[in-house]
Amino acid sequence: VRERDVCWEYAEKLDGNKVRCKFCLRVLNGGISRLKHHLSRLPSKGVNPCNKVRDDVTDRVRAIISSKEDIKETPSVKKQKIAEVRAPGNMSTSSKISPLETLSPAAKVFPTVLSIAASTLSDQETVERSIALFFFENKLDFSVARSSSYQAMIDAVGKFGPGLIAPSVETLKTTWLKRIKSEVTLHLKDAEKEWATTGCTIIADTWTDNKSKALINFLVSSPSRTFFHKSVDASSYFKNTKCLADLFDSVIQDFGQENVVQIIMDSSFNYTGISSHILQNYGTIFLSPCASQCLNLILEEFSRVDWVNRCILQAQTVSKFLYNNASMLDLMKKFTGGQELIRTGITKSVSCFLSLQSMLKQRSRLKHMFNSPEYSTNSSYTNKPQSISCVAIVEDNDFWRAVEECVAISEPFLKVLREVSGGKPAVGSIYELMTRAKESIRTYYIMDESKCKTFLDIVDRQWRDQLHSPLHSAGAFLNPSIQYNPEVKFLGSIKEDFFKVLEKLLPTPELRRDITNQIFTFTRAKGMFACNLAMEARDTVSPGLWWEQFGDSAPMLQRVAIRILSQVCSTFTFERHWSTFQQIHTEKRNKIDKETLTDVVYINYNLKLAREMKTMPTESDPIQFDDIDMTSEWVEESENPSPTQWLDRFGSALDGGDLNTRQFSAAMFGNDHIFGL
Repeated sequence: VRERDVCWEYAEKLDGNKVRCKFCLRVLNGGISRLKHHLSRLPSKGVNPCNKVRDDVTDRVRAIISSKEDIKETPSVKKQKIAEVRAPGNMSTSSKISPLETLSPAAKVFPTVLSIAASTLSDQETVERSIALFFFENKLDFSVARSSSYQAMIDAVGKFGPGLIAPSVETLKTTWLKRIKSEVTLHLKDAEKEWATTGCTIIADTWTDNKSKALINFLVSSPSRTFFHKSVDASSYFKNTKCLADLFDSVIQDFGQENVVQIIMDSSFNYTGISSHILQNYGTIFLSPCASQCLNLILEEFSRVDWVNRCILQAQTVSKFLYNNASMLDLMKKFTGGQELIRTGITKSVSCFLSLQSMLKQRSRLKHMFNSPEYSTNSSYTNKPQSISCVAIVEDNDFWRAVEECVAISEPFLKVLREVSGGKPAVGSIYELMTRAKESIRTYYIMDESKCKTFLDIVDRQWRDQLHSPLHSAGAFLNPSIQYNPEVKFLGSIKEDFFKVLEKLLPTPELRRDITNQIFTFTRAKGMFACNLAMEARDTVSPGLWWEQFGDSAPMLQRVAIRILSQVCSTFTFERHWSTFQQIHTEKRNKIDKETLTDVVYINYNLKLAREMKTMPTESDPIQFDDIDMTSEWVEESENPSPTQWLDRFGSALDGGDLNTRQFSAAMFGNDHIFGL
């Protein structure tokens, strides 16, 4: 009997009473019943919702659960529910209001159709219909339903019960806007308390339409949180150094000059004049590029290498065919266990390499699909030119060798990108991460000097011209997991950068009086640095916290180390919607509307930053979005698609050893005997 349950098509039965979800591959105890609650994504005791299941499956499972609950419900319980709904508080029986009458103006426009539809719905469906109408009528993005506050709102309304009077427009835009803004600001005040010890980083996140509009978002980051400060329309003076200098001066004063360790600026904009102004007027503040942006430029240049670009185009030929044909997409998901074939990253180049990784993991399943009876017997797509091209690509060993190679060269830098984009302090680790990423390329191309030079030249150019900051060298020197690694020997340039940073942060002889002895105490692991707890924590505790706990034997160096090692390297990768910020600065808005929208954006941005910081370490990939971008080059057909594009061979690009036999993962992030780039 159990096997006849329709939901078994979404699960794999395991030993005992265990099942495996075919979408997220999570193993659940409790059989098919718990799987249904897992797929329904409804709040349930001890069942985590599936984050990979398709919406149509969720709707189907919810309907199954709802219908079974209706069958179990006794007539007396149903009568009691009806009585409770019809008598909220002091509502008289003469003023009974049907659910339809309170739904929306749509009910008044289509009364007959909606009344017929509503009369056939279960209680669960009636509620869902009300929510759906609210979404459709107000043109809300469907992704709102994924918000943690969305379910929290539903739970709060359900807990209150019938008779809740929703807050009015005026109450929302005055009372609650003010209250919640105050709550957010209080969290910022709590974070400010640590700035005297850890310092903070100002992030200047810039956007321009390359014509007349220029917006700058200012954020402040410290170990506990990243906060959105304000958005400034700098369109009228974006190329005026004096006005920009005044703007940056005011922001520095907002946070306190003594608290600011560095300012991260967008390296794609010409901030030369501002850089000179800050260096001349703020001797202890460093200017750094955005590491995420620089790493993206490295991956972008990788993708432009001829044979890499051809590999990406061939992979896109396959993905476009699958994602532009409904029956093929269903067939693909059947063979991949409901998993997507492609990925959407924070940038175009990141999307490309993440998608190649995903395709490589699905290689055997793709081959199986294109050789399956389900595919070969369906004439609606097997005879199409695009289909023939895809089969040839998937069966082409040269293509898969190139995909393997692309994954091998990109994965080390994607790993660095994840580390520096997660909103956590990374100044102490970026130097080591970049060194190991380069070493992985050397190891992978140990038999191909030409290719090795091609990719290392790209990395070295970006590191030299864009990415490197003296703070990165100082962070590496002060990081205990690097300093005490017996296989690491620092290059002279790292020590030179470290001493420059010390002179900048300790500008007077009085402050530097005992610093040499303290450096010796640290590097030789004397005093508290030699205790067992300190040695055991070198590789397990964050560098900034390690110094806070065990750095008392070198107090002045401790203060410097904590401030350096507590800084981020990148603008936060939280998705910005610049159109929202443009709305704030439009000239058509009156002062009251502008102030209200400014407050709403302040709350919205900070709530999302808080959510991202909370979920990122365990639940999400900071360089990848959950949804597939259906407008990307991996999905959308180009105007002049070329079905024979796969015929372009890789030629000399793949000459040499058999790439399929290379164990590049074992070589990735190998130890360096000489530490430096």
